[in-house]
Amino acid sequence: MHIGLIGLGKMGGNMRTRLRNAGIEVTGFDQNPDVCDVATVEELIAALPSPRTIWVMVPAGKITSSVVADLSDRLDAGDLVIDGGNSRFTEDFKNAELLAAKGIDYIDVGVSGGVWGLENGYGLMVGGSTAQVERLMPVFDALRPEGPREEGFVHVGEVGAGHYAKMVHNGIEYALMQAYAEGFELLEKREDIIRDVPGTFKAWQRGTVVRSWLLELLVRALDEDDDLSEIEGYVEDSGEGRWTIEEAVANAVPVPTISASIFARFVSRQDDSPAMKAVAALRNQFGGHSVKKSDD
Repeated sequence: MHIGLIGLGKMGGNMRTRLRNAGIEVTGFDQNPDVCDVATVEELIAALPSPRTIWVMVPAGKITSSVVADLSDRLDAGDLVIDGGNSRFTEDFKNAELLAAKGIDYIDVGVSGGVWGLENGYGLMVGGSTAQVERLMPVFDALRPEGPREEGFVHVGEVGAGHYAKMVHNGIEYALMQAYAEGFELLEKREDIIRDVPGTFKAWQRGTVVRSWLLELLVRALDEDDDLSEIEGYVEDSGEGRWTIEEAVANAVPVPTISASIFARFVSRQDDSPAMKAVAALRNQFGGHSVKKSDD
């Protein structure tokens, strides 16, 4: 199988490598010429066999919309576009309608795994027609973690379902990180009785009910900076957390924990809190998100 990939950043570049390692042929294009396989989108399209499959892995919002619109003018009926970025699910309906007018198919894929996906595989949440999802299973199998398919891949439903599932996933992620972060701050505060904060988190990695990959990443961050003094307690919030709350309000579903974790990030922009240092460190560990370095 041979696919095109537009967007070769932290996620897209690693995905190209993982796909190639599994025997999938990939032709990639990016605004950065140093990482491209071809010089233009036109060359990428010309390199692909029909029916073409192009996976879009660029920032959500206007950039994704512009790429999809451009592809709608260049591709042929029967071709397929995949949006693997963190788009809002409502954008999938617009993209699918635009492409369908030209006879072009569309799939949305929520992708989780961050900078560790190359090594560990990516969790995939897919929305689209059964026929197109089945056709793309060699690609999905190459990207997902090793082991039972259902533990790293799900065909959630029709178009929009993949990004909806990823939105809720990220809302949960916000709440989990906030809980670890608040625990970190409380342990650090009682330095009169707690002598080893990093060691406490490290001990929780085996046998306890709070063990998780996020906990392992926090331990890694503390190994690199045991009191997180090199990180400023400022944390951005991506769209998915806000969208999750908006959906909860629209559907009268109480999400107090997720909501609180979003508002806690706003607090981080006012004061340099230890808890927000921990959240910033976690985001850097799993997603390679930038952190603000402390001036101290």
